[in-house]
Amino acid sequence: MTKPRILVVGSSNTDMIIKLGRIPRPGETLLGGQFVTAAGGKGANQAVAAARSGGDVTFVARVGRDMFGDQAVAGFKADKINTRHIQRDTKTPSGVALIFVAESGENSIAVASGSNAKLLPKDIQNAEAAFKNARMLVMQLETPLPTIAAAARLAKKHKIPVRLNPAPAAPLAPSLLKLVSIITPNETEAELLTGIKVTDDETAEKAARALLSQGVQNVIITLGSKGAYLCNNETARLIPGFKVKAVDTTAAGDTFNGALAVALSENQPLADAVRFANAAAAISVTRLGAQPSAPTRKEIETFIKRR
Repeated sequence: MTKPRILVVGSSNTDMIIKLGRIPRPGETLLGGQFVTAAGGKGANQAVAAARSGGDVTFVARVGRDMFGDQAVAGFKADKINTRHIQRDTKTPSGVALIFVAESGENSIAVASGSNAKLLPKDIQNAEAAFKNARMLVMQLETPLPTIAAAARLAKKHKIPVRLNPAPAAPLAPSLLKLVSIITPNETEAELLTGIKVTDDETAEKAARALLSQGVQNVIITLGSKGAYLCNNETARLIPGFKVKAVDTTAAGDTFNGALAVALSENQPLADAVRFANAAAAISVTRLGAQPSAPTRKEIETFIKRR
């Protein structure tokens, strides 16, 4: 089967992770245990997850001309991601994320954007060739909003569906939302975008329909271990998640989004695509780190068969 071509525009970071008994409170110092450095960044995580899930991925990003940038690009190439449109910044360092991971699997993250903040609309225009044969454009919100809007407009020009993961949460212009085929917020992001606190299926549907009213075609609200709530003009339903023992929830959402892009680009029915993505995310939380936790296609399919 020919792999679907997926274009990812977004961020690349190096994650520095400390495992602790719990997340430190403000002003508190805790002595931690294991320290790990891992490749991360929402854009890069989703690109890697999509590649391992079976996609032919091209990544548009900006990293520093430094050690972290070198390591990031080498990692993308190892996952057979097309790196032709990754710009190397000589003036601004690569992005870095500092992550605390509690024994429960929950995390707390702070990000220094670095060169991610320098990914500009002109970089998108320079990468137009990558839009021509893509089946889907995948984006997040760790790069400047004007750049995201420029990519969405170029995707419309080339008749490519846009899948936007609005993370980290930020207000979005109606003009951008009207260009989005599928939006995938979590509960917090859905509340910020709609003003509706998501606590159950009923409030999830209300928040989803508020987004549909702004021009988005499909809404998928990710609900952690509960699964994901799917809503469009034809259906509104919870697609249940898979129960596993969480070790680290970092990048579970990114893994979900990368796998979802692949399944949708293969023309899987929407509910089946969400289940496939739920399985990928479930596997990822049983492992430490962002990109290291993303499963392969074979692992996802085996996991689903066993469940």
